[in-house]
Amino acid sequence: MMKKLLLVDDEPLVLTGLQRSLHSMLNEWTMVLAGSGDEALAAMEKGSFDVIVTDMRMPRMDGAVLLKEVRRRSPQTVRIALSGQCDRGTIMSAIDSTHQYLSKPCDVRQLKDTIQHALELRRQLESSSLTKVVSQLKNIPSLPSSYQAMLEEVARNEPRLGRLAALVSADMGMTAKCLQLVNSAFFGLRSQVSNPLQALSLLGLDRLKSLIFSSHIFSEFKTDLFDKQEMAWLWEHSFAVSVGAHNIAEMLHQPPTGIDNAGTAGLLHATGKLVLASCMGKEYKMALEMAAGTGISLAEAEREVIGCGHAQVGASLLGIWGLGRHRRSGRVA
Repeated sequence: MMKKLLLVDDEPLVLTGLQRSLHSMLNEWTMVLAGSGDEALAAMEKGSFDVIVTDMRMPRMDGAVLLKEVRRRSPQTVRIALSGQCDRGTIMSAIDSTHQYLSKPCDVRQLKDTIQHALELRRQLESSSLTKVVSQLKNIPSLPSSYQAMLEEVARNEPRLGRLAALVSADMGMTAKCLQLVNSAFFGLRSQVSNPLQALSLLGLDRLKSLIFSSHIFSEFKTDLFDKQEMAWLWEHSFAVSVGAHNIAEMLHQPPTGIDNAGTAGLLHATGKLVLASCMGKEYKMALEMAAGTGISLAEAEREVIGCGHAQVGASLLGIWGLGRHRRSGRVA
């Protein structure tokens, strides 16, 4: 089935240039062009889109406002923003409604890869309701005690960077969000960051405080499926896997980036469980009860009840956010 893309930019030459650069995908993608946010929303009233790619700086309705409206109307649509370094204020206001930020002028190969990867991840989820849940998420919830500790620390007159780093590096949700931000066009880095401590240093204390209190980039995990002890175990288990993966990578004499990648992958490996427990509690409870009552694995029970396992859900969300993807060079106008 042909996938539908909505390309939005107020500069006609840029818009046609984007369409021309993606010409090789015409046999797989149908592309609709919109010269403003209003035109984009009018196009969405006529039919749904799999992906929207929009400029951030536009008159009347900027990219931030447009993407928030797209998220409300069509949460399953993958939302990609094109932005320059001068757009940081606009970007800050769109953090909760944007899956990925790419630099402008755009690296065509990166844009094409990003769209293809997001579409493939969505296809793997199979369930339309699950696709909507994953695409609509703006953050991964944090352990309640860690979330409260983070709020208390940033509220101090002089927050301790070491304390904040310890909280972020031990929490799946905080790590994922920090990595999503620093690996976007928001920072324009040449190489991908996978170390949560480095990500926090790049964000800085002032920006972190603003993101927490104004943009609410972190949230508290709330569910009736697990008690406090079970929730604490899930985070402790993820941290232990992270440490183990980090140590194994060191023993195998991997380069520093490989060691960081291994540790972060270990920390985030159970992300899908958080997503299912917090967003599809009723269905996930059925899967847990099925696994406990029949002796089949949790992954099998998840596939039976929900349509896919928590590993696929976590991989899809993190992939749509752009994590785990290596950057490529080759910018074109």
